[in-house]
This record gives sequence, C-alpha cells and structure tokens, in this order.
Amino acid sequence: MITVYGRATSSNVQIVMWAIGELGLACQRLDYGHSYGGTKTPEYLAMNPNGLVPTVRDGDLVLWESGAVLRYLAARYGAEPFWPADPAKRAPLDMWAEWAKTTFGPALFPIFQHLVRLPKAQRSEAALEAGVAGIAPVARILDARLGAGPWLAGEDFTFADIAAGTLLYRYYTFPFQRTETPNLDAYFERLKARPAYAEHAMVSYEPLRARD
Repeated sequence: MITVYGRATSSNVQIVMWAIGELGLACQRLDYGHSYGGTKTPEYLAMNPNGLVPTVRDGDLVLWESGAVLRYLAARYGAEPFWPADPAKRAPLDMWAEWAKTTFGPALFPIFQHLVRLPKAQRSEAALEAGVAGIAPVARILDARLGAGPWLAGEDFTFADIAAGTLLYRYYTFPFQRTETPNLDAYFERLKARPAYAEHAMVSYEPLRARD
C-alpha cells in the first residue's frame, strides 16, 4: 500500500495521484498541507525536511518532489509504453516532463497568483496581463509538439503526459484570454476522457496564502 501525504487540491499531489491511478496501484491519501496543516510537525519533517506536499511512502522508501516520485512510480510499476525501457526513447519524454515543471508551471503561476492566490486588494491587473502575455508563447510550444500527437510520445500515453497535463485543468479553467492552440485544446479534451485524470487532476483549487 502506497501512502501519499498531501491535499487533493495541490497540483504536485495531483501528479502523483494521477500516476497512481493510471498504474492501478493501491493507495491511501492523507490530507496534509494548507488548511489541513501537519507539514511542520517533527514527524512530517523527518520524512520531508521541506515541510511541503507531497510526501510518498512505499514500504520503507520515503520520497518527495513530485517529478521524482512520478519517475519512480513509472520505473518500478510501469511498463512499455508508459515508461520506455530504451533511455534514448525515454529521454525526450523526460525532457518534456521537466519542461512542464520548469517552464509551463512557472509561466502559469503569475496568472494563478493574481486570479486565485492573492486577496483581491493585492491583485494587479498589469501583472495579470503580463502573465497572460508570458504564457502565450509557452502554450504555443506545447501546441506545436502536440501537432504530432495525440500524445507527447506520439501514439502512446506516457509518464510525460502526466507531468505536462496536470496543470492544464487550471490553465483551461482560469478566466483569462488564452492564445489560439487547437492541438493543445484537443489534447485537453483527450485528457478529460481519462478516468484517472478526471478523478485526480480535475479538482477544484482553493485560494492559498502561503506556499505549502
């Protein structure tokens, strides 16, 4: 039994839970972080010194950092084509998985900040407009890649789609003017048809006041 410590509304927890759902693994998820608290206790910090979510326990192994957990789950419990055995085939997918975390996610954050996280009195229309302008070319990069789809690997759904697809629920439900990306739009529709995505990624987000 895998134990996941982290609230369902955390996008990083969603990466892990979606992967577990796709792989059909037995799991219990415990509410930690944000309004649930629990991440600053000595017991939790002994598992994850960052005091953030998620933390994952699989037997005696304890892991944190959602991207590392995703790759671990895929490598240990996945198989072709979800986790390609050939490093040369897997590396480009890992590249896109990293890009989702280091480029798409940070580009979306200013929009999240000014539409969800900050109190209305602290929001800036100019900052929001800059965020919308900033994510447009990033979304077009992903759109261009998916033109060879239907998935990031082509015909096969893989771990990289989990890394890239998790934040798309927020991207498509935040109220802002998105750039034209027909391939990305179609990709999101395919994701929504996957039961594990609907269960674990299409979760209402909640206003946050501090990173947890």
